[in-house]
Amino acid sequence: MLDKIIKLGYSSVEAKELIKVSKNIEDDYNRLLKEYPIQYLIGYVNFYGYKINVNENVLIPRYETEYLVEKTIKYIQNIFNDEIINVLDIGCGSGAISIALNNETKSLVDAIDISDSAIEVAKINIKENNSKVNVFKSDIFSNVKSKYNVIISNPPYIDKNEKIMSCVYKYEPHIALFAGNNGLFFYEKILKEANQFLKDKYIIAFEIGMNQGNDIKLLANKYFPNNKIIIEKDLSNKDRYAFIINK
Repeated sequence: MLDKIIKLGYSSVEAKELIKVSKNIEDDYNRLLKEYPIQYLIGYVNFYGYKINVNENVLIPRYETEYLVEKTIKYIQNIFNDEIINVLDIGCGSGAISIALNNETKSLVDAIDISDSAIEVAKINIKENNSKVNVFKSDIFSNVKSKYNVIISNPPYIDKNEKIMSCVYKYEPHIALFAGNNGLFFYEKILKEANQFLKDKYIIAFEIGMNQGNDIKLLANKYFPNNKIIIEKDLSNKDRYAFIINK
């Protein structure tokens, strides 16, 4: 069975992990044949060294988002040194970003999502990773009362007409994938309202679509005309991250 799973394109690590945790490997193999994500069958992924439980209520955290965390930590270290900072993770999903930032920096983290099911997953992950993250339901800033040094988000950014991998389209939550206004809806909503929730020194950090760099820069300049705006690339050399910095 190991070889059969690997032949479907999965790594030996993933295949061995599935075999280890599976209650019925034949059934699970048949689900893989229908493009069901192996991460959901295993039930968890490794994200930045942390075990993150996943199911169909949350997006599967990917290496691009790990890189967002890595880059954000470097900016935090550069700008805030050893200060204790306040962080807001918008659209936290599984809680992966919040957990990594809380455990790797001196930070007080609020994590928000509009999905009750995602919040339940995040709560489990926060507890299992011994993180001190306050998670609550909020539609962007609707229930947010505090001010933050860091606002970070990997929001839905896929245009509703854009074609994506069928395994993602079929099984991952659409509420966390698709956005209006050519995929820019949530970026603009966050940027339009963010000022009143930011402290004097701050970082806004986004994961973005590979074709959205110029549009995000225009939006950032519209709402934060006096700030440093940086578009950075992922490991595939594609635009993937936006940082708005005031120090």
